[in-house]
Amino acid sequence: MYMYPDNLKAKATLWLWELKDIGIIGVGLLISVFALSQTGILVPIVITAVYAFLAIRFEDTSILDFIRYACAFFILKPQMYEWRL
Repeated sequence: MYMYPDNLKAKATLWLWELKDIGIIGVGLLISVFALSQTGILVPIVITAVYAFLAIRFEDTSILDFIRYACAFFILKPQMYEWRL
């Protein structure tokens, strides 16, 4: 099912991915199948599967964006707390 955005300014999506991500996943799977058939290594298909999982979008936020925001909030950016009476 192809859904084009209502306001014509948001990015077009196909199922849970943007169309750019679908292209990257397709090319990655093609290269992964060739690598698996010729050399027998699974690393390219694992990398493609991880990218496909991290590129899933819910309400214009991907899983990778959520992980970045969480790391920035909990680890990278210092939190400042003030205690007053």
